[in-house]
Amino acid sequence: MSKSFTRLAGVFGAVAAVLAFSACGSQPAGEDADKIVVYSGRSEELVKPLIEQFTTDTGIQVETRYAGSGELAAQLLTEGDKSPADVFLSQDAGALGAVSKAGLFAPINADALAAVPKQYSAADGTWLGVSGRARVIVYNPTLVPDPPDTIDGLLAPEWKGKIGFAPSNASWQAFVTGLRVIRGDDGAEQWLRAFKAQDPQAFENNVAIRDAVDAGQIPLGIANHYYLYELINAKGADAVTARNQFMAPGDPGGLVNVAGVGVLKSAPNPEGAQAFASYLIGETAQKYFAEETAEYPLVAGVATSSEMPPLADLRPPAVDLSQLDDIETTQEMLVETGLLTN
Repeated sequence: MSKSFTRLAGVFGAVAAVLAFSACGSQPAGEDADKIVVYSGRSEELVKPLIEQFTTDTGIQVETRYAGSGELAAQLLTEGDKSPADVFLSQDAGALGAVSKAGLFAPINADALAAVPKQYSAADGTWLGVSGRARVIVYNPTLVPDPPDTIDGLLAPEWKGKIGFAPSNASWQAFVTGLRVIRGDDGAEQWLRAFKAQDPQAFENNVAIRDAVDAGQIPLGIANHYYLYELINAKGADAVTARNQFMAPGDPGGLVNVAGVGVLKSAPNPEGAQAFASYLIGETAQKYFAEETAEYPLVAGVATSSEMPPLADLRPPAVDLSQLDDIETTQEMLVETGLLTN
């Protein structure tokens, strides 16, 4: 069991035990072969339409439990082989890595794995990436005509007091975990202390950062790429001032993380679970991620927004995404450096 979720299991076990099930479709008793249970760390608002389409297309009913990816990973670790879940759909690779290290996942169907670039799935084939998101600097070009494209560039004196970040956000913490993998704990702590000395402005989430940058309340911030495109889709490109600065090749700030799926070894319906995993990297689901959420599809041949650089052109840092599971140590480091309150 991974260090980051050993304690989380105790913290979230009682919480997750009382989480309500939200059914995406009813299923008569005695027909479990046509039903799967999905633990979803992705929000109901985001994925319910896609799950409903899966049922329409396959006839397999889905009972879904929604909660945070970390909570659900902890619940799976607590339940072990007695879990009612067939599938874990996670918002991030770190939670998948924790469950995988506990030995709870079965291998994903080989054809599904082959459809996704190797760096976006587990090396041992126990979980499958289904959509990608890049870390970027979102900036206001009227205030910052030439934004930095590296995390070390953010440490220049000119950006003191001008950077927005979301200290409790899972994507920020995944970035810091990736920084620890790339530079080691000492190197990561050194950068974090230098970043703290820049007096960055803390926001609740990426949406708040994006909106503050767009409104000119702050020149730039660190966020995921798709939040800008969500705003453009809602308001129209002419009404949005903010822009994305994608990071320089190999820079730790340009981490590409994934949402992904794992099939439980103890799945009551393993065939249905594998069908669900395969569906998520099929054309219908990949177009959904590209068009509805402005994420990067991971399967070749599915177009992204013309405003976004192709995923193949990003050249993110080389990080084994399964290593992003040690969030507990990351949180401790953020507290020690004054960037996160207990």
